[in-house]
Amino acid sequence: MNKNYYELKIKPSVYYELFLDLINSLTTNAIEELNGTIIVRSEDNLEDIKNGIKSFQHELEIAFNTTIKCDISLETKENINWIEAYQNSVKPIEAGDFYIHPSWEQPLQNKQNILIDPALTFGSGHHETTNSCLILISKYITTGQNVADIGCGSGILGIASAKLGANVDICDTDKLAVEDAKKNFKSNYVTFNNSWVGSASKSTITYDVIIANIVADVLIMIHKDLKKIIKDNGIIILSGIMDIYQNKVLNKFKDLEVLETIKQNEWVTLVLKKVKIDEQ
Repeated sequence: MNKNYYELKIKPSVYYELFLDLINSLTTNAIEELNGTIIVRSEDNLEDIKNGIKSFQHELEIAFNTTIKCDISLETKENINWIEAYQNSVKPIEAGDFYIHPSWEQPLQNKQNILIDPALTFGSGHHETTNSCLILISKYITTGQNVADIGCGSGILGIASAKLGANVDICDTDKLAVEDAKKNFKSNYVTFNNSWVGSASKSTITYDVIIANIVADVLIMIHKDLKKIIKDNGIIILSGIMDIYQNKVLNKFKDLEVLETIKQNEWVTLVLKKVKIDEQ
């Protein structure tokens, strides 16, 4: 890869298609069209093409007996290794007992390591809500518990629970998220019990711990389903809540005991307990 590349921009005021046809005939490089501008990038100098476009502009003016405005610029730019730049921008993160790292970073010896390569599905540990959930999973989840990761995204919270010895079910309304989560479980050498596309209403069992890192409106919408599948004295971890909606969410879960609240910037995560009636 050369140190530099050349970027040629052509923005004609009229006869755009004629200029585009000319450029396609002059170069085999990929061409980008953006807001009326034709962009050519190449590691070869594009000066000859630039001069050819200027000559073409002049010939068109003669042919159509008019003045044609055409902005033409040629710049030399640094040729960045985009893959390396991207990898350098994605940093590992520690949260509670966990160390979340992409595949190009080494695991740590004294942590529960979770390998997650950033993807379209939500959850790489960097967002405040995921980070808070990982801290709380470290605190509240123990071996042998039944745990449901509702709205699993990348599966990171379910994987964290499985790393601590929990029996995990995962679900998401996005089919691609469920498939991505399954792959991430496999990459981290942990297993889940059950998975489905949908939400909490499809569960057939009850749980010791439910984790729902979604958004406030959805948590409000599914609050009855979450309370239906949590065991007596079970814990619900709710996250994805902006602070301005905290009370709105709590109002739907006012029959549960608030054990803990974590606030990171404008994001709130709640830990609620379903206290057994005869213990209240």
